[in-house]
Amino acid sequence: MGTKNENMSHTSSAIYGLGFIGAAFYYIQIASSFWMGVVGFLKAIIWPVFVVYELLSFLEA
Repeated sequence: MGTKNENMSHTSSAIYGLGFIGAAFYYIQIASSFWMGVVGFLKAIIWPVFVVYELLSFLEA
C-alpha cells in the first residue's frame, strides 16, 4: 500500500508533466527559428521557476 505522500507526489508529477507539455507547445509554436525553439524547450523545463518568482514578486509588493 502506498502512503499519502507517494500519492501526492504522483499527482504533482502529472500536473508538472501537463504543464511542461503545454509550455513546450507554446514556446515552440511561437519560435521564429530552430534555436529559438530549442530555447523555448529549455524554458518549458524550468517554467515553474518563473511562476514562483513572479508570484513572490507580486506578494511582496
